[in-house]
Amino acid sequence: MNGFRAILARDLRLALRQGTDATMVVAFFIIAIVLFPLGLGPEPKLLARIAPGLIGVTALLAAMLSLERLFQQDYEDGSLELFLLNSNPLTLQVCAKITAHWLTTGLPLIAATPILAVLLNLPAAALPVLLFAMLLATPSLSLLGAVGASLTLGARRGGVLISLLVLPLYIPVLIFAVSAVDAVLLAQSAKPHLLLLGAILAAALPLCPLAAAAALRQSAD
Repeated sequence: MNGFRAILARDLRLALRQGTDATMVVAFFIIAIVLFPLGLGPEPKLLARIAPGLIGVTALLAAMLSLERLFQQDYEDGSLELFLLNSNPLTLQVCAKITAHWLTTGLPLIAATPILAVLLNLPAAALPVLLFAMLLATPSLSLLGAVGASLTLGARRGGVLISLLVLPLYIPVLIFAVSAVDAVLLAQSAKPHLLLLGAILAAALPLCPLAAAAALRQSAD
């Protein structure tokens, strides 16, 4: 676990020192949502109805903005070769980088969500479910995105390729997250949708780091 903590601390320091990716993700998330009331009008019922889908789709797109840089810097400066050569399991090192990515992108998105939910007139009863759904969904986005980022490492126009690879994987996460909040708005139980989100996260936790590590080995070769 020393290797895990070292890589996690290193990536967090770099993210705080640069700040570009995290700021860009949160700025896109806020600006995109703020523009919708300006375009659709200030009708409270309309905004409340589209709020779950709007927040879910915008968070998904915002999370994709930083995926290309997840392993790219390590690939360019030679750190990836050190990851492969040292004694720590590559899968564990990938887990550390995914954790750092979630802490610098997914967590800020969750923190900004309550303010944007109020802006969109989302009922207060749906806010806890929305936050819990985001808490389950955003780690899955980072895990699935890491697979796409590792598969396109070193490719030209990698950002476009990542989008094509991960969007189909993101769709179930988006559907269940939005459906959980919609269920509360319709006075139904959100539990089935949250359980499915948890199942996706439980499956992605062991599988995605393994797949990303295998793709990184292939990229290094």
